[in-house]
Amino acid sequence: MTDMIEAWYDGKVFHPTAPIALAPNTRVRMTIESLPPAEREAPSFLRTARALELEGPADWSENVDAYLYGGERPHVD
Repeated sequence: MTDMIEAWYDGKVFHPTAPIALAPNTRVRMTIESLPPAEREAPSFLRTARALELEGPADWSENVDAYLYGGERPHVD
């Protein structure tokens, strides 16, 4: 299978700009072609955040101060 994708490089890892139809741990051969600066798309914060695949408690957004700085969280049944 041969496919052409675009990606951005963060200094350690290549991040595809769109989903890729590959199973995890599939070996690939890459040829790198740098795009001119005008054609590069700056990575969005949301794309970067999603790529990190972070997980946290369900009430994180409601109790962020308690998680960051300690303290009481409201009891939820």
